[in-house]
Amino acid sequence: MTAIDLDSTWLSGCLALDQRALGGFWTDAQWRQELLDRHRLCLGLADRDQLLAVACGWLVVDELQITVVAVDPQKRRLGLGSCLLLELLRRAQGLGARRATLEVSATNSGGMALYSKFGFVTAGRRSRYYSDGSDALIQWVELEQVMG
Repeated sequence: MTAIDLDSTWLSGCLALDQRALGGFWTDAQWRQELLDRHRLCLGLADRDQLLAVACGWLVVDELQITVVAVDPQKRRLGLGSCLLLELLRRAQGLGARRATLEVSATNSGGMALYSKFGFVTAGRRSRYYSDGSDALIQWVELEQVMG
């Protein structure tokens, strides 16, 4: 599968995927901002018009701040998350990023396994950050380490 650039025409697809994969973590307004901001990278994998996975982030000087990585629960463990994350990191590096950061719930073992595969390491913790009371792990990776 090839990553596609997401824009506002994918708003309903992002909301539907967010509901399936993240339990409705982001609002309509948050997705709209993510998709409309030209300074953000929003990539997806789709089967016709159904969005199966999404990865987004934005560049702050030389750091990619990853805002979301989500995969349809019925399509997990097929490499979709790895495919999108790698493409997001490649594009960010091409725009001058030297490192990437993200936050992941300490209870999200699947997400932590994916990020670990790319060399992300935990550099900090935000206690009880998420609405379910779980901690957020702040993770970083140097892109040279991933891309060579």
